[in-house]
Amino acid sequence: MDISESRACGSIGRPGPDDVVTIIFSSGSTGEPKGVELTQFNVESNVEAAGQVMQSGPGDVMLGILPFFHSFGYMATLWLVVHNRLAVVYHANPLDAGAVGELVQSYKVTVLIATPTFLRLYARRCTPGQFGSLRLVIAWAAKLPPAVAQLFEDTFGLPAYEGYGATEASPGIALNAPDYRAAGYYQPGSRRGTVGQPLPGVSVRIVEPDSGRLLEPGEPGMVLIKGPNIMAGYLKRPDLTAKAMDGEWYVSGDIGMLDEDGFLSITDRLSRFSKIGGEMVPHGLIEEKLHEAAGQEERVFAVTSVSDERRGERIAVVHTIDPEELPRVIEGMQAMGLPNLFIPKKDDFVKVDALPILGTGKIDLRAVKQAAMDAL
Repeated sequence: MDISESRACGSIGRPGPDDVVTIIFSSGSTGEPKGVELTQFNVESNVEAAGQVMQSGPGDVMLGILPFFHSFGYMATLWLVVHNRLAVVYHANPLDAGAVGELVQSYKVTVLIATPTFLRLYARRCTPGQFGSLRLVIAWAAKLPPAVAQLFEDTFGLPAYEGYGATEASPGIALNAPDYRAAGYYQPGSRRGTVGQPLPGVSVRIVEPDSGRLLEPGEPGMVLIKGPNIMAGYLKRPDLTAKAMDGEWYVSGDIGMLDEDGFLSITDRLSRFSKIGGEMVPHGLIEEKLHEAAGQEERVFAVTSVSDERRGERIAVVHTIDPEELPRVIEGMQAMGLPNLFIPKKDDFVKVDALPILGTGKIDLRAVKQAAMDAL
């Protein structure tokens, strides 16, 4: 029996707002992928909210390069273009920088949503003239390193606005956007070092991870999210769904803080901390300082941890640079005044030919950890 026959028999009713419209699997960069059930209302509310902040519409042309199995590709480059009546040009391979540059120029693309990995690639391989029609560039799906943001703006004369989301949030949570100016009026839409303000209808709170105590602006803690965009649950995993929710609040697993104006900063994922000698050691901060010490704009370091009999865990750094450069990098980190626990030792480094990348453009942290475990 096909679908039309089923409906004729009445076995399939008209889908409602609370019916699951799609199941998108999380990237699995830090653990086993989970099937995230998103309802029609989840997706529609997120599309509406993102559309309001992006202020795009008829006359705009979006370049669709994120795959539809990617939550941002599904929401923004499939349904947002329909909701806001944008034209869209699709290309299946976001790593094909030559074709991307040609498409942007040929079709006068005005809106580009990409991952930081792809933006770095385009800044290296596309010409400023090819990107001359762009007016809005958004980096979503991964943290935008300051060096990549600066490289992109220096190359094209156009800022990349950073956003923040999770598949469980359909996926948009917060977004930086162009400032609004008018005679006698100014409203900041973005703030450097943040992922923007929560989208309309989305609430964010910061709590102490262990006690759940609500924290004040400027205090870092666990990021919780509530809104119509929060998933129905994980496919056939009510146990994981219960663990991910605190009442109506989704527990993101990210560490961040809000400022007085409601701009959200993300420090790292809670899973990307190691407890070494009783101290919490952040992987993301170590990665940032490693790249700074090495003078590298390209991502060449990925930090993880491996077990250690004496201290429980130890930092491990998977990298692609010449091992002879490591003493200079370590000396550079020592000169930054970082705690000794944050500074890897020479035997904590593991050389690989290339850092493992997922199809979404994110670093495959599970593969990074496996490489470190195999070597150390």
